[in-house]
Amino acid sequence: MIWDNSFALSIIPLLLQGLWVTVKITLLGTAIAAALGLVLAVVRRLAIPVVSPVASFFVIFIRGTPLLVQAYCAYFVLPLYGVSFDAFTTGVVVIGINYSAYMAEVYRSGIEGVPVGQWEASTALSLPRGRVWSRIILPQAFRTVVPMLGNYLIQMFKDSAILSAITVVELMATAQAIGSSSFRYLEPLTLAALLFLAVSYPASQIVNRLERRYAPKH
Repeated sequence: MIWDNSFALSIIPLLLQGLWVTVKITLLGTAIAAALGLVLAVVRRLAIPVVSPVASFFVIFIRGTPLLVQAYCAYFVLPLYGVSFDAFTTGVVVIGINYSAYMAEVYRSGIEGVPVGQWEASTALSLPRGRVWSRIILPQAFRTVVPMLGNYLIQMFKDSAILSAITVVELMATAQAIGSSSFRYLEPLTLAALLFLAVSYPASQIVNRLERRYAPKH
């Protein structure tokens, strides 16, 4: 099959629409993952009876099952029990919950990396627990985990293609639809790959800068 420039140019607007859907999924999913992951990390650290073990099991379960299986269950199984959303909303929630388990581990490593002296000083001063977390522990933890969270954002951007399996019309689904309707897959799939690269590469460079900026100073 020979590359057709006119056909490639004609499908770019459709692919850009799919790219915008992918970006929205990534941003919304990251917001869910970052917030829920932080809650899970803090709850596990507090060692609350029953609640903390449940949070730990949730993280293990989500990390141990494929995103595709989770998406299928959310979109095709939950409606049987009266819980249903449109494909886009389901995809955002599923990918957000999936990545929250990974971000919870990142937060946990950041929290555990806070020097013991900080905890001891807070206890000696009898500071309220909420203030200890919000003013002392989390600001220091965030500084070390920001680059890792950035890497997960990039990974989520690429993994959003999996959601095409539940009819989310993102970039990959758009490319596949163009290919099946025109019987030409070379141009749409190649352009889709280039659009993924056009977003993920600059993002990775930003993450690399963050890693250098927040790297521990010895």
